[in-house]
Amino acid sequence: MTIYNISIITSSGFPYYYKEIKKLPVRIKLYQRFYDFTEYVDRKPAPIDPISHFELNAGLISALFEFAKNLDKKIRTLEFKTSDNENFEEPSIDDKDKGDVLICAQTETYLSHKFVKEKIKLIYNLIVVPKMPLESAYIIDEAEEKKIIDILTDQEAKKRILLKESEIRKQAEVFLEEMGPYGLNNIVVTSFDLSLILVLGEKYSSEDIDTILRNMGGIPRIDPLKWKFLQSFYKENQIWVYVINSGVGVTVENKLFEPYYYLLFTDSESYLAEFPGKLTTKFNNILG
Repeated sequence: MTIYNISIITSSGFPYYYKEIKKLPVRIKLYQRFYDFTEYVDRKPAPIDPISHFELNAGLISALFEFAKNLDKKIRTLEFKTSDNENFEEPSIDDKDKGDVLICAQTETYLSHKFVKEKIKLIYNLIVVPKMPLESAYIIDEAEEKKIIDILTDQEAKKRILLKESEIRKQAEVFLEEMGPYGLNNIVVTSFDLSLILVLGEKYSSEDIDTILRNMGGIPRIDPLKWKFLQSFYKENQIWVYVINSGVGVTVENKLFEPYYYLLFTDSESYLAEFPGKLTTKFNNILG
């Protein structure tokens, strides 16, 4: 599980809800992800002169760093999207949310921002929307909190894996024995945002896998039943990671389809040919 906490606030700073899902790891770079569900206002950015722009930017940076120091959190990177007055684009219909809500989550850096957003948006629609305006809303009760935690920690996906775990492990043992001489070390099953569910193989532990994924960088878009390989490293040794979109998974709350991803951890320059496709077929027959 690689989403560590969630915060629900209003754009004016009203602290409606906070939940720690798992304690933060020590001395590890994490992302604070922001998901904006405030109501869209149709206005173009006002033009601003360079001096005023610099002063506002300096004020923003100093304020953020001062807040971060008080929270004992060090900011290393800020991500933002630019726009210009001539080509200002109105958000799509999906982005025109009705409300005044910001939802934040602290997560591992390697998770898919898009798919974490899908989880957050499901929580927003199921739990938050019926309670707006949040300043006068009843608190989130135990049943609702359990639903939030279940969504963030992939409980539906884990339940299916648990039912089929013995079959998956037997098949993984066959694959690891068959492909071990060609450099295959571990097989990992994750949720659709790359949160770990099941680690198969003995070379790397789940903590090692986390480290390798942190060193890998972002995950590109992968179509169902397709795969891509990416480079990473562990203790200065280069590693290749094959990332496969299984195309099969679970549907959460009858709204959100979450396909499993299969990850193959190999020695660098290992050649697996069509083996990722073979593994996908076998695993899908078990989980589908």
